[in-house]
Formats: sequence, C-alpha cells, structure tokens
Amino acid sequence: MNDFVVPYHGQGSIFDDDDIDAVTALLRSDRHLSSGVERGAFETEFAHATGAPYAVSVTSCTMALDLATHLLDLRPGDEVIASPLTFQATVAALLGRQVTVRFADIEPDSLALDPHSVHRLIGPRTRAVYVTHYGGLAADLDGLRAVTDAGGVALVEDCAHALGTHYHGRPVGTAGDIGCWSFHSLKNMSTMGQGGMLTTARPGWHDTLRRIGSMEPDADFTPRRTTAGFGEYAAPRPGDPERHAKNAYTHDCTAVRCGGSNAIMSEPAAAVGRTQLAKLPRFVARRRQLAGYLNERLSALPGVRVHGDLPGREHSYHLYTFRLDGAEPGARDALIRRLHHQHGVEIILRYFPLHLLPEWRARGGALGQAPVAERIWFNELVNLPIYPAMQDWQVEHMADAICKEVLQ
Repeated sequence: MNDFVVPYHGQGSIFDDDDIDAVTALLRSDRHLSSGVERGAFETEFAHATGAPYAVSVTSCTMALDLATHLLDLRPGDEVIASPLTFQATVAALLGRQVTVRFADIEPDSLALDPHSVHRLIGPRTRAVYVTHYGGLAADLDGLRAVTDAGGVALVEDCAHALGTHYHGRPVGTAGDIGCWSFHSLKNMSTMGQGGMLTTARPGWHDTLRRIGSMEPDADFTPRRTTAGFGEYAAPRPGDPERHAKNAYTHDCTAVRCGGSNAIMSEPAAAVGRTQLAKLPRFVARRRQLAGYLNERLSALPGVRVHGDLPGREHSYHLYTFRLDGAEPGARDALIRRLHHQHGVEIILRYFPLHLLPEWRARGGALGQAPVAERIWFNELVNLPIYPAMQDWQVEHMADAICKEVLQ
C-alpha cells in the first residue's frame, strides 16, 4: 500500500472467494477465455440491474465512450457540449475529430452539468451533450433531457462514477441515449482492473456496437452479382473448414464508417463482473455508511459544505467530496497539505478542469469559460479516500483531522 494512515486504496470494491472461484473454474476448464457464456450472462444481468433494454460489454469505459462517439456520426463542424469537471477520458474520443467541444458550467451542489449553462451553449450545430455523474451523484437528468430534447441533440451519460447511483428511484444510465460504464479497479465494482459497458434502448445502436466491438466494420454492403468465387478460385462449399472469409464471396462494400476494434471483454473479467454485480448493493451500502458518518461530522463545521444526497438523487459515493464554501485563494491548498502530510490522509483532487488542459486550450479552452467549476476546483473542492474496505477508525481519523484543522 503506502505509509499513509488513510491511503487511496487501489481497489474500490472487495474481492472474495466467489470472485476467485469464478476465475479458477474458467481456468481449469477447456472453455474459450475470449468469448463465451459469461460475457453474455453479464450483459443480461447488467441490463436488468440498470433497467436498460440492451447492454454491451467492452474492455474499458474509455472504449465505451469511443464507441458511443462513433454512434453519433459526428461530422466536421459539429459541436458537442461536455462538463469540464470530469476525467479526460470523457471527451478523449473527441480530440481526434474535427468537432468543436464547448465546456458548459456545473451545478455547485452536484458538480455535474448545469442544464441552464448547457441551454445557453446549444446552437444549430450542436449534436450531443456529454454528462458525467460526478463522484456518484446524479446530474439533473430531467433538466438536461428537456434541454437536449428541445435542441434535438443526443445525451450521452458517462456513468463511470455511478455504479449504484439512483435518480428518482431508478438507476442512472437510461435517461440519456446511451450510458457508458466503468469497471476500473477504483470503481464501486470491478472486472479485475479494467472493463466497461454500454447501455442503450436503441436496437440499431446495439447491433452496431456488437459488430464494431468485435472487429467487424460499420459499413454498407450490397450482394455480389456472383457468389461463385474469384476467377479460378471457387467459393467454399457448405461444411468446409472455417477460413475467415466473412462475407467476401457474397457481398461488395459500398461505404465504411468505422473499421471496428477488438473491444471484447474476456470471459474471466465477465465472470468476475457477475459476482461483483451481485455484491454491488452491499459495496454501495458500506460507502454510504462511511459517507454518512463524514457528512454528520463535517456538516457541523463552519464554512464546510458536504456533497450528499439531493432531492430525488441518491449518491453512491464513488468519490467523497466536500467544499470549503467561499474559501479564500490558498486556504483549500493549505488544508489539503496538512491533511496529506501531517495527518496521513492521502489527498488526490479529481479532476483538473478539462478546458484548461493544454490539448483543450489548443482547441479554444480558456480561463473564464466555466467560472463555477474553476472557483470550486481551485479554491474549494476536497476529495477524501472512500472504499468499502476502509475501517471505522480510519474514517474517524479523517473526521477528527478535518475538525481539528478547520476549527483551529
């Protein structure tokens, strides 16, 4: 681990014997480890758990977001609106495209996209809005859906933080047109380090995701005039061995939109995904228990604002966040240094405003574009470690340390 009293744990869930047994059973069998029944079962169970009609597993949430971006069929000159307060993977797929990315501002209470800010940025070239449920607290999905529906644009939910998050009693990920999920090692459940899922209600998108995630191109084909073969090389006969010819003998290609990618989740990862999914409610309950204790202690402190449940929004606490409301420049940084170095609480701030990263400054990002996000990140925001394996004495140590430093 490291020398911190309360470190950022490398695993956001807990692995038990049932996870180990699931992998062991596969390795001791003669079953294919790249594709098989586990992946299909995991997708079915995940779709049921989230209420999504379709789910497609992939190798990471970054890959899920990349495939989701392809589905939008963005063209040069199109515009996309996104949150500045999220991990860079949310908009990484847009860097290589000739589209304009506009970073809207955030709600101070949820740290997710503010529908009013999005509304001000939507124009005739806007094709999509990318929203992240920051830290596991749902964005204002009703407000965002009203804005995107009025503008005729797609809503992509980055649910990387939101395993176990609910919005008006329902899991997030289905209010938008597509949901992208992460099973990274730090998330509320994991498929052994990396993994992702896409959820959607569109059968056409589901079919396309199946193809391009399995090395098939997203392309248009027309029947060939002849299926006899190629010159003197005859077509195979029924029952001949597999030769990876796909539709070479039967079709011609008229257009290619995407060459496809190998994004298939492995069978061992899917098997662990199934066991982890069954335990997700327990993991989230423990996170909420830890966060509840912190919320009670810290909310009593002057100038401290905790980020808990909002009306109709149930937090899953992938991240635990509080703010020094209205803090002067430098006060937040002084606090996190003392927590980090004097009290042994490992502090990692998530996430630097994307529009101020050099690659996005090169695309027009500048200070002042998202003043609420900028003020909160630079002056107010604090993230504390939180994970199901955390001990009660560790969360008490954090609360005691913060109380001591704030009240001194």
